Order: sequence, then C-alpha cells, then structure tokens
Amino acid sequence: MDESTSPTARPALWQKWVATAVATLLLAGCGGSGEDSSDALLIDYQQALAARLGMEAPEPRPPANIGAFPERRERLVEIPETRDGMLNVYALRECHITTLVAERNSALGRVAPASQRWLYELELWKRLDACLASDVPERLAEADRERLERLAAIKTEQLPRVSWNSLFDSDEWVRSFSRASSPLAHESLAPPPAQRDALAFLHDLTRHQFRPDRRPDADRLEGHLQALQARPYTAELLRTLMLAEQRLEEASDLLQVALDRHDGCARTAGAGDSPTAADMATWLTRLEDAATRWLQDIDTLLEAQISGPQAVGDYRRRWLSLEAPEAPLPAFQAARERHDTLRERLDRRCR
Repeated sequence: MDESTSPTARPALWQKWVATAVATLLLAGCGGSGEDSSDALLIDYQQALAARLGMEAPEPRPPANIGAFPERRERLVEIPETRDGMLNVYALRECHITTLVAERNSALGRVAPASQRWLYELELWKRLDACLASDVPERLAEADRERLERLAAIKTEQLPRVSWNSLFDSDEWVRSFSRASSPLAHESLAPPPAQRDALAFLHDLTRHQFRPDRRPDADRLEGHLQALQARPYTAELLRTLMLAEQRLEEASDLLQVALDRHDGCARTAGAGDSPTAADMATWLTRLEDAATRWLQDIDTLLEAQISGPQAVGDYRRRWLSLEAPEAPLPAFQAARERHDTLRERLDRRCR
C-alpha cells in the first residue's frame, strides 16, 4: 500500500491540516468577512480536498498583482488647441458662445477637471451646431460664416477625442484600476449597483454625444464619477479572479497527482467537508457571473469610444478581455474547467 494513503499516515496528515486551518483562520480574522476571506475560503477547500485524497495540502503562494494602468501620457490622445482672437469669437456672438469661451479661457476654466472640460466641449458643439442650423449664418459676413463652419467642423472632429480624454484623464476612472487594492471579500462579489449605474451613464453620454437634444447634467456626471471613486472595484475583481485561478490550479495539481498514482479510487468530496464542493462551485459561479457582468459593462463603454492609444488597447486585452486566454476572466474559466474535469475523472474511479 502506498505510504501516503495508509491508515497510519492519515492521522499525521489530518493533524497538519487542522494546524494549517487554524493558522489560516487566525490570519483571516476567523475566516469571516474581510479582504482575506476569499483566500481563506479557497485554502479551506484545498485542505479539505487534500485530506480526502490522503495528501498534504499545497503551500499557498501569494498571487501576483494586476498590471499597472498606462501612464497619463500613454493613455491620452492629442487634441490640437483651437486658437482664435476674441474679436473673431465676438463676431459669432449670435451663436451664444462668447461667454462659454470666456469661461473656458478663465483661470478656473484652465484648471477645471476632465469631466468639466467634457461638458464644456459638449455644450460648445451643441451651440455651434444649433447656430449652423439657424438663420444666423445668413446674417454673418462671409469670413465670419466660414469661421463658424470651420470651428463647427473642428469641434465635431474633436469631440470623440475629448470624450476619450475626459474619461481616461479622470482620477475617478484611473483609481478603479489601482494596484493598491485587495481581492474581494468572499461574500461581496457582486458589482456595486452605483458603479454599474455610473458605467451605464457614461456609456449613454458617450453614445449620444452628437444628439443636440441631450444635455448632460453636471451634478449627475460628478455623482457617477464619485461612485467609481468610492472603491477600486475593477482592480479588486481582477485580483480575485487571479487568486481563484491560482488556488484552483494548486488544487488541480493535487488531483493530477492522485490520478497519476493509479492506486484505486478517492472520492473528492463529502458532506462533512467545509466548504463542501457544492459550496465552492456556487461561490465560483457567483464570481464568474460578477466578473462577466462587470467586464461586459466596461467593454460596452469602451466600444462606444474611439480606439484610443495602443497602451490602453494592450492593457484592455491583457486585463479586461472576456476572450483573450491570458486575461484574468478567461484564465480563471480555464482553470475551473480543468479542475472540474480532473475531479470528474477521479470520481469516476469510485463508481
């Protein structure tokens, strides 16, 4: 009989498992809630599985962090500054843009946050577009009419770039990808409703930015951005996926060793396990559902934007993709599929 599965070897393994479990509970605040509770749950599962297989539980390795979000200069697109003398702007006063331009050029306007610059450009485009559609151009001198048409064309071309920069230059958006974050608590996987509302609002504002009848509310925009700033949920979610992938791979290595031994059956689950295999499957499904919903929301928002710089595209494929094999969600899904397959193969031996 293999020494690792003999009756005399099992008590020692169980003692090691209990000792490790106690240490894990102490480190995780008794395994309750908190940023370490997901890892405690996954490690408890590994230990219960190892005990059933008559093997030593793996030594948990610290998971890697997510990659750094692109630097500001790497994630913004270039927008040439539009310059025109105040006399030329005043000649277009019937378009009601003089006060708007003056506010933008003021000391406060020059240091306004990205979101306010976005609202300014949206309002300026709407006024220029409305002016072109009115009878004002007929009353303008030819040079002023050409200036109006040129300015409207420039702002129409620039507006999608402004939308991009306003999002990727906002502290609230950038902090959502902060590496100074932790995995989610095991009972708090779902995307915060206020943050999902924020993504939906930003998507709607971007998608309909050329609709003259849509006038975004500044307070609503700031409120939604503040919701994103409340916590770096994107980073927390990605780190939870990476943690779960790693712990599943470690547990799968146990199953592979058990399969390679060819020494009879070993049931991989029991009603007395804590957590049970069913509990673990439910939790993993909740994590996958939360990640799919959130990453789809982000994907929908970014699809409404211009393509943007390569650095952002690279980050998106590596960390936010729902399909790229190396991205956290597909990698987690692959690790879960492998784990379930190995469990099923081992369980079949006992049928």
